[in-house]
Amino acid sequence: MALTPMEDSQMPSLQRRFLSKLLLNCLFVTIVPTYLPGNAVAESKAPRFRVIALAEHGGIHQPFVDAAKVWLGKLAEENNFTVDYVENTEKIDDAFLAKYSLFLQLNYPPYMWTDTAKAAFIKYIEEGKGGWIGFHHATLLGEFDGYPIWPWFRDFMGGIRFKNYISTFVTGTVTVEDKDHPAMRGVKSPFVIENEEFYTYDKSPRPNVHVLASVDENTYTPTTEIKMGDHPVIWTNEHVKARNIYIFMGHHPDLFQNPAFTQIFRNSVFWAAGK
Repeated sequence: MALTPMEDSQMPSLQRRFLSKLLLNCLFVTIVPTYLPGNAVAESKAPRFRVIALAEHGGIHQPFVDAAKVWLGKLAEENNFTVDYVENTEKIDDAFLAKYSLFLQLNYPPYMWTDTAKAAFIKYIEEGKGGWIGFHHATLLGEFDGYPIWPWFRDFMGGIRFKNYISTFVTGTVTVEDKDHPAMRGVKSPFVIENEEFYTYDKSPRPNVHVLASVDENTYTPTTEIKMGDHPVIWTNEHVKARNIYIFMGHHPDLFQNPAFTQIFRNSVFWAAGK
């Protein structure tokens, strides 16, 4: 409330000084936060790194892909990185991949790639321009949907060819073989994977890759005749410059309720991205 001249003249000088300081403090609190440098920095803070995910669209794996997007979105928000998605390889070339520190092959198979995308991806991996994580369908290596096998990708995955899968699904126990690898840190071993369609290949990739984890086929429940003996399910190819890891699991969205799976996924993102 404004004071009249008479009231103002009658106010003790000490009280006037107190009110003046109080008004100045109120103005400072109201105005200054808008211009604090910290706010501007927080709003414009650049992401630590960028991820491109080549995601399978539609089909039986769509629920897994959808769950992965939610989980990755939360991880990215909490750790200041970004994830972009494509559902085919039309945009992929050298310039496109140069924007990203990590390539996620989110159940997309090793076929239906353009020649330009293949060439750019090979360079990205062999020259270590970024990291790679592949899931599940990334080892569907053979002749599918009218496409021939991709020889380079077959060798990248350890020289294997897809042979069969457990269509009735089983639960199996997975053992971590290299507990010191960054992707396996903090993962309790062994751990159980439920309701999975474990692929079999024409041979084990072990001679050509570094195996990080394998499934014990003797633990399959229910039992099945579809086995391959030595059965790696997570591995990395150390013959290329890019940090890379293949994780077989990736059929059901329920995997994101499995602490071992999410820990491996999280570890792999930061390791493969070099962060």
